[in-house]
Amino acid sequence: MEFPFDVDALLPERITVLDQHLRPPARRPGTTTPARVDLQQQLMTIVDELGKASAKAQNLPAPITSASRMQSNRHVIYVLKDTSARPAGKGAIIGFLKVGYKKLFVLDDREAHNEVEPLCILDFYIHESVQRHGHGRELFQHMLQKERVEPHQLAIDRPSQKLLKFLNKHYNLETTVPQVNNFVIFEGFFAHQHPPARKLPPKRAEGDIKPYSSSDREFLKVAVEPPWPLNRAPRRATPPAHPPPRSSSLGNSPERGPLRPFVPEQELLRSLRLCPPHPTARLLLATDPGGSPAQRRRTRGTPPGLVAQSCCYSRHGGPNSSSPNTGKYLFLLSSK
Repeated sequence: MEFPFDVDALLPERITVLDQHLRPPARRPGTTTPARVDLQQQLMTIVDELGKASAKAQNLPAPITSASRMQSNRHVIYVLKDTSARPAGKGAIIGFLKVGYKKLFVLDDREAHNEVEPLCILDFYIHESVQRHGHGRELFQHMLQKERVEPHQLAIDRPSQKLLKFLNKHYNLETTVPQVNNFVIFEGFFAHQHPPARKLPPKRAEGDIKPYSSSDREFLKVAVEPPWPLNRAPRRATPPAHPPPRSSSLGNSPERGPLRPFVPEQELLRSLRLCPPHPTARLLLATDPGGSPAQRRRTRGTPPGLVAQSCCYSRHGGPNSSSPNTGKYLFLLSSK
């Protein structure tokens, strides 16, 4: 694959390893680059074009390798360049191999679930014009030595038929262990795992369905408190020895005191009968010349008006009235 910039100057080694930062590798002494050239942008362009070419070769709907995905995941990409041919003096790219560690749940030979985190082959592409020239094996072998893994310890994400034939031809990987996901592992995957695969505990058999859990039972033991004001306690007869301090700040609202208890009607009437008269009313009753205080009560010196008697009203109820029921009237209404 050719690019409009100098690939040979950008990637000094034949196989360059790029991580998620996509930083340009260290340059060889004596090489110069034009001024105002964004080397990282050139690397991102190479990764994007390689991802598009790989998706087209595998008939994928969208690329699975791009610069944005590289920056958001801890994957490593191995880029192989052509050092022999220099078209237009700018170099060319042969292919790439992307790997990364992933946490997977895989099945072993006994169909038991195992939690592992192996090195996975995520994308592998060699340009169609230079295939079957040993470039794929060179790139794959360099990755195995760099990562220090064996071919049977790898997990391959959705391998194509070409990749399966490649692994069978060069590394004798033929027998696969069936999985329920898109990853493919080969026989001997669990023999030399570092760290070893962790087996998940067996699934507990389902018992009878309980009406509610233990936490719900504990919750039901606690009585539910009614809302305010029904949850307020009655007023205490004696004030507490140490009343709570009142806040003088404007931001705090006053506390609601306890409500008065409900008093029945009979107790309310009994308390009104036992209530002593006011001192002023007692003085007026004592100085009344028209009768005893127990029989009647008169208002301040107003002219006579309607007098409420035992069964009727009459206007003849003055101090000198000769009505026989003068001792039975209850109160005097003003004529105003």
